Amino acid sequence: MEILTSGEAADYLRLKERKLYELVATGAVPCTKVTGRWLFPKAELDRWIMASLAQPANLSPAEPPPIIGGSHDPLLEWALLESGSALATLPEGSERGLDRFLAGEVAAAAIHLHTLDNGDIDANIEAVRRSVKTHDAVLIAFVRREQGFVVAPGNPLGVSAITDIAERRARLALRPKGAGAQLLLLALLHRAGVTFEAIAPGPICPTGPDIAEAIRAGHADCGIAARSVASAAGLGFVPILWENFDLVLHQRDYFRQPLQAFFRFLGTSEFKERARDAGGYDLSRTGEVRFAP
Repeated sequence: MEILTSGEAADYLRLKERKLYELVATGAVPCTKVTGRWLFPKAELDRWIMASLAQPANLSPAEPPPIIGGSHDPLLEWALLESGSALATLPEGSERGLDRFLAGEVAAAAIHLHTLDNGDIDANIEAVRRSVKTHDAVLIAFVRREQGFVVAPGNPLGVSAITDIAERRARLALRPKGAGAQLLLLALLHRAGVTFEAIAPGPICPTGPDIAEAIRAGHADCGIAARSVASAAGLGFVPILWENFDLVLHQRDYFRQPLQAFFRFLGTSEFKERARDAGGYDLSRTGEVRFAP
């Protein structure tokens, strides 16, 4: 696998490095951070470019590229690699991933959506159900996972609820607009009667692990992410809820080799052990069809 540095990636994409970092900050470009440096797999950059091609209106849509768009999750990222599926990831947030899926730009989208008013509504199912472009789509359970506030070890600010964060002016690391964690934040604020302006905003982080890094570096006091993210970073965790983390895909693509290899891997002992060791995952419905039209 060919890996590009930020400078090499900027040259390859014909961009200024500053513009590249703006894309990284919003989660728009595939990349990973290793020992504090952003690295860019060239093959995934190529897939990202191809996924962004405009299609003439009279041209039938091509088979979507082998990319899982949508939300980021450490277990999902690991499973895609270990399964040998050859599926790449493009973590841009749940809503953006769903948009790309509807546009035929990704093979599937990982989503964990939340509604403002009613926590009892299954937001993932409702989003697929109400879209006229998902008439042949299915929603497959990946995991249920525990979301909460990631905090410094020992929770020095005593955060236990969104109201504590507002009252104590704790710097809250944010996610980009449309990310599942950001939707959850907006829902928590709405249900608690707290305005967004009452929050002391920290940096906008592309993924959960980036939130953990911001807290470790002292740039934020807390942020919303999965329990597995906090555990991997050696940080504290205050649970909020368990959420459905699903994959939406077309029925015709479910039987293609890349996705079949991935779904087979979800039944292995290796996958189950990894989920258990990471913490905060419930595999009781993994692989089940949660919605089909």
